[in-house]
Amino acid sequence: MFIPLHDANPLKWIRYQYVTVALIVLNVAIYAIFETGWFIPLDDENTAAFAVIPAKLMAGGETSGSIFATGAFPMPERFTLITYMFLHGSWIHLLGNMLFLWVFGDNIEDAMGHLRFIMFYLMCGIFAAVLHSWMMPNSELPLIGASGAVAGVISAYLILHPKVKVWVLALWRIPIKITAFWALGIWILAQVGNILFESAENVAWWAHIGGLSAGAVLILFMRRRGVPLFDKTRGGA
Repeated sequence: MFIPLHDANPLKWIRYQYVTVALIVLNVAIYAIFETGWFIPLDDENTAAFAVIPAKLMAGGETSGSIFATGAFPMPERFTLITYMFLHGSWIHLLGNMLFLWVFGDNIEDAMGHLRFIMFYLMCGIFAAVLHSWMMPNSELPLIGASGAVAGVISAYLILHPKVKVWVLALWRIPIKITAFWALGIWILAQVGNILFESAENVAWWAHIGGLSAGAVLILFMRRRGVPLFDKTRGGA
């Protein structure tokens, strides 16, 4: 498995990746404020209230919970399709998602524009949670994290820039430079492999597949006019 570090794929349409940075800041802030216990800690019950729980979502029920100490306001389960993306189970979970978003998100934002990128990101995350819930309709395990939305960014990047060179850490420690095709393609194959051979439910592999699928389809329609698919630019890193 590869950990992305940097790609030299300059922006062409926008001055700066404001949405990508804002998403990273928001995710980090929510984790620091509500999930570390340093400021306004969320207990497990309140955290679950903002997570997607497939059994509740598929049943069309309501969940309840809030960041307030006593108790709760009713919240339709469908709202958790948005809120779950901004919660993470650990610093490693958070940093992994934000690193992928930082390296690859700017070029997808560039290819779409700021507003479309926000819509793209949220739609990928929503479809990821829906597919996960369809495939595991009886699961009561809370689904949290930006992995589904980030998976959409990954598949979109692979379709737009497969030949761009990316610095990655192989085996967590060896820096190498390879094309995005190999770096992201191997990551995608790993997700499919885990679906086929991994029986544990503590990692939402179907959410990753849902995000990948949504990103691959949406990039075809949401990119700017004139942005080519499978760009031959190799770039450098």
